[in-house]
Amino acid sequence: GAAQADVALLMVPADGNFTTAIQKGNHKAGEIQGQTRQHARLLNLLGVKQLIIGINKMDTDTAGYKNERYVEIRDEMVSMLIKVGWKKEFVEKSVPVLPISGWMGDNLLKKSEKMTWWNGVDVVTASGKSLHINTLLDALNTMVELPERNTDAPMRLPVSGIYKIKG
Repeated sequence: GAAQADVALLMVPADGNFTTAIQKGNHKAGEIQGQTRQHARLLNLLGVKQLIIGINKMDTDTAGYKNERYVEIRDEMVSMLIKVGWKKEFVEKSVPVLPISGWMGDNLLKKSEKMTWWNGVDVVTASGKSLHINTLLDALNTMVELPERNTDAPMRLPVSGIYKIKG
């Protein structure tokens, strides 16, 4: 399990698995909540202050590098994040939602030529800086801000379990 994170990259598929990834679920009816929805809720509960959303698999037949598919998923993700507890203003201003293809390398290191409609996204960082983000590398290098840490304090680490092994 995770104890502390400065930033999170939440990936969601642009293919047909998107609906399953964010489904609400109903434990009374035996329906399972989507894994992306669970992760979004956990990240909020853990107190993660910086979030990046990657819409992956834009190269698939379902997505076809289309702006319409990106907008559909982006809007659903923003709505879902707010419903699971993220503050609306934070999600709308500070969370970049990036269309990418990990398989083909689109919008990872450099802007994709296959998504000519993509003009990047403007975000406001935790410290209030306004930035324009085109790629995942941009987001990680320019948007992510490390918090101040007291390096003179004693080291602390979480213990999630203690086991006694006979032998």
